[in-house]
Amino acid sequence: MSGEGTAPVSGESAAAGPPGIVVTGATVARLARGVRLREDPVRGQTVLLAPERALALDEIAVAIVKALDGTRDLDTIAADFARQFDAPQDQVLTDVIAFIREFSDRRLLEILR
Repeated sequence: MSGEGTAPVSGESAAAGPPGIVVTGATVARLARGVRLREDPVRGQTVLLAPERALALDEIAVAIVKALDGTRDLDTIAADFARQFDAPQDQVLTDVIAFIREFSDRRLLEILR
């Protein structure tokens, strides 16, 4: 589950997200308003489209984004991935939390609770 998971496609900058957001296993997140997951047939990859930017995602990043349904917490998502990938749940949760923090900082995700 470790790895960057992303590669800038165009116009990507490291914008700082709202200060003070704490991401834990109890966190529930979803894609931010205006952000969409799409297949890019020209590049042959899945991209996250946001206003004025696009971000290419690897398979693990796509799986995480698809799991962020706005109802399940990160503990539940990590448990599902741990079973699917036969990996230690605590390591999977650590990786998912890092992903959520990064994408929240980029304003691509909305933290609901």
